[in-house]
Amino acid sequence: MRTFCFLLILILFSRSYAYNDLDVLLKLKSAMTGPKGSGLEDWEEDSWTPNAHCRFSGVTCDEDSRVVQHNVSSHPLFGTVPPEIGLLEKLVNLTFFNNNLTGKLPVEMANLTLLKVFNISYNLFQGNFPGEITLGMTELEVLDAYDNDFTGSLPVEITKLKNLKHLSFGGNYFTGEIPESYSEIQSLEFLGLNGIGLTGKTPLFLSRLKNLREMYIGYFNLYVGGIPPEFGSMSELRVLDMASCNVTGEIPTSLSNLKHLHSLFLQLNRLTGYIPPELSGLISLKSFDVSNNELIGEIPQSFSALQNITLINVFRNHLYGAIPDFVGDFPFLETLHIWGNNFTYELPQNLGRNCKLLYVDVSENHFTGLIPRDLCKGGRLKTFILLDNFFFGTLPEGLGECRSLERIRISKNLLNGTIPAGIFSLPGVEVIEMHDNYFSGELPSEASGDTLGFLDLSNNWISGRIPPAIGNLKFLNILFLEMNRFTGEIPNEIFGLPSLTKINISANNISGKIPDSISRCTSLNAIDLSRNNLSGEIPKGIAMLSVLGTLNISQNQITGQIPADIRNMTSLATLDLSNNNFYGRIPTGGQFQVFKDSAFAGNPNLCSPGNVSCRSFVDSAQSSGHGHKKSFSSSKLIITVIVLFTALLLIIVTVYIMRNKRLQKSRAWKLTAFHRLDFKAEDVLECLKEENIIGKGGAGIVYCGSMPDGVQVAIKRLVGRGSGHSDHGFSAEIQTLGQIRHRNIVRLLGYVSNKDTNFLLYEYMPNGSLGEMLHGSKGGHLQWETRYKIAVEAAKGLCYLHHDCSPLIIHRDVKSNNILLDSDFEAHVADFGLAKYLQDAGASECMSSIAGSYGYIAPEYAYTLKVDEKSDVYSFGVVLLELIAGRKPVGEFGDGVDIVRWVRKTTSEISQLSDAASVLAVVDQRLSGYPLSGVINLFKIAMLCVEDEASHRPTMREVVHMLTNPPQSAPPLINL
Repeated sequence: MRTFCFLLILILFSRSYAYNDLDVLLKLKSAMTGPKGSGLEDWEEDSWTPNAHCRFSGVTCDEDSRVVQHNVSSHPLFGTVPPEIGLLEKLVNLTFFNNNLTGKLPVEMANLTLLKVFNISYNLFQGNFPGEITLGMTELEVLDAYDNDFTGSLPVEITKLKNLKHLSFGGNYFTGEIPESYSEIQSLEFLGLNGIGLTGKTPLFLSRLKNLREMYIGYFNLYVGGIPPEFGSMSELRVLDMASCNVTGEIPTSLSNLKHLHSLFLQLNRLTGYIPPELSGLISLKSFDVSNNELIGEIPQSFSALQNITLINVFRNHLYGAIPDFVGDFPFLETLHIWGNNFTYELPQNLGRNCKLLYVDVSENHFTGLIPRDLCKGGRLKTFILLDNFFFGTLPEGLGECRSLERIRISKNLLNGTIPAGIFSLPGVEVIEMHDNYFSGELPSEASGDTLGFLDLSNNWISGRIPPAIGNLKFLNILFLEMNRFTGEIPNEIFGLPSLTKINISANNISGKIPDSISRCTSLNAIDLSRNNLSGEIPKGIAMLSVLGTLNISQNQITGQIPADIRNMTSLATLDLSNNNFYGRIPTGGQFQVFKDSAFAGNPNLCSPGNVSCRSFVDSAQSSGHGHKKSFSSSKLIITVIVLFTALLLIIVTVYIMRNKRLQKSRAWKLTAFHRLDFKAEDVLECLKEENIIGKGGAGIVYCGSMPDGVQVAIKRLVGRGSGHSDHGFSAEIQTLGQIRHRNIVRLLGYVSNKDTNFLLYEYMPNGSLGEMLHGSKGGHLQWETRYKIAVEAAKGLCYLHHDCSPLIIHRDVKSNNILLDSDFEAHVADFGLAKYLQDAGASECMSSIAGSYGYIAPEYAYTLKVDEKSDVYSFGVVLLELIAGRKPVGEFGDGVDIVRWVRKTTSEISQLSDAASVLAVVDQRLSGYPLSGVINLFKIAMLCVEDEASHRPTMREVVHMLTNPPQSAPPLINL
């Protein structure tokens, strides 16, 4: 018996101490590897140094060489946490912050009874949070599990932790209500339950947490009821964040008792009534955000007492009246966002004199009067946005010296005078938008803005020549100068801009020829030179503009023949050459099959391809400009025949030589496979026939091919094998689709290439694209359940790109035509030709030009050229609106109006606004038998995705959560 007990003790002892701390750390290293092996390169065993592990990065030991701190943060680690972690029983701080760890937390963590800090935020841990592992962690002060994939109910075991000060479960996928027992954690100072999707009544019981300093319980939680007045008794509260959590009713006056409160965030709710004057009692308040609610009334006069205020966000409400003068006197005011209300009268003329002002946006109100002169007195002003008001007078000269400015948007006012010259040379300005005013005078002869990407001066009274100095704006992407009084010629320098994508100088008095240099500006995708006095011919190299989508040179005096090379401009969708002096026959074939007859109207000497008398038109047109044309003599006729015969012979020889070369090149084709493929390059090449074409686009042609084993593949033909813009997305497709795998992302099977051409091979999608299906003749058969399923599946694909890839991938061309449907109508995100890697989530990257499709491009991308994952979210929101309304993103609502603006305008005109009324006003009339609550849920998600401010849009992870966890109420089906 004694022997048995001894053996049992020995076994237990050996099991407990089979691993020392070094062994455990090496076990962790092997379980948590980076993308190219371990991300913990310095974690190496050293047989000569017993305590070598104490010098591992992120590791701290005590005097006995036992690990007391393990802090591995912001490493690109993958894998899981092994159960051996429980053997580091001396740990006081365990931090896995901002990695990519997944799986479930091992129950062996319950052995870490000395922990004070337990931080696993910004990972991908899954399943229920095992609350039982915390029962023995009696010293725990910090529990941070923010932004993971935990599901189920919030754990109640943590209520036993009497020393817990910081608790964060935000950014996960918990369900249900906040347990009332959380009010028992009296030691809590920080509570983060935001962005989860919790439901139930507003948790008034949290008011019992008398030591709480920061409370974040908003963002996509859906509470029933209003803000509990009891929260006014939480005397230590510094931050109260209940943004976007569906609270209703009025703001309780009891909040005025929170004398230490410095941040009050109540935006994106359904609050009604007035802003309580009693809130002037919040003497420590710095940030006040009640934007996107249904508040009425004026800014209370008592708010003059808020002398510490730095941020005022009250935009998108129904507020009215004047902005009190004391707002301009606030000594620390940095941000004033009051747009989208009904404010009147003038802005405080002392606004900006505190020298602190950073951001001003008073758009879409009814302001009048002069622009305050001292907005940039402190030299810190970054955004200056006054759109759609009634301001008059001149721009303050000081704005031309405000070197901090990044965005100037003052369109649709009554401003006049000359634009300060310095504005066009500000070093940081990215957007200048001044259209629809009465500015006059000439533009300055010097311009040197280092970051200016968007310049819109259209519909003013500006005169003189277009200054060549615009060519100095090297990052200019969009140039709109239409409807002014410009004269002279178009400067050659403009078309030397490497990033210019859109130019519009229509409706001016511009003369001279279209510069030949236009053909070298290969980034252009829209040109409008109409309604001027341009002459000469279309530049010969116009066909070199390979991405041009719109060309309008109508109502000029342009002559000559229409270049036949235009037929090869596959991206050119809109052409208008009407009302000019073109002559000859309209070319045929290629892209000319797309253009309407109206594109050529008003050219009396231009004839259609089938017009047999066209020769006389040409002769008369040429003779009118060069005198009488003599007849050919017989000798000239003989010479002509000889020349034609020689040319024909040369063509035959050339064709023969090229055919031989093509045969030689065909032997050089190479198939590169990313999956196991049972076919060869020759099998792919045999499918490249006219009858197999299933789509055409700016980057090439798509064929459907049936391989010898019966498998169908989609074959996308690309041109060139360069890099960057010149390879039509080949490199981007290979770098992204060649490495990622997800059910809802189209599979790249491989590619066939030689030195001239690339063919990308994808899995074939029998039902084509969502855009074709939704907006084609079969759109009415795409009923609600299928549409919702497609939305969920496409969202999951994008969520994988944004949250599960390292570095994250931004698609940059999310649209319904790039969401493909297989035989079961399962959605697959496709076309990664514009995709970009982004190293840091939440950061943005500045592009050299706009990429994407009109109607889907996020506002900040169009204006600033800065792109991040929220740009994809905006585009996805447009797709959701397409699914709801059954309409294309552009083209159905009038000039300059896209589906987002149409939805906002349509819903704003409803007399008795409600969620149901908004949806019924825009929903696709072809739908029948749809659940109204489901459509409302998708509509709300779509409108969140298309918020103008990128920071207000949800992440794709949050979108997936909202789509897969809709509200439970289910009104009857709508049968139409």
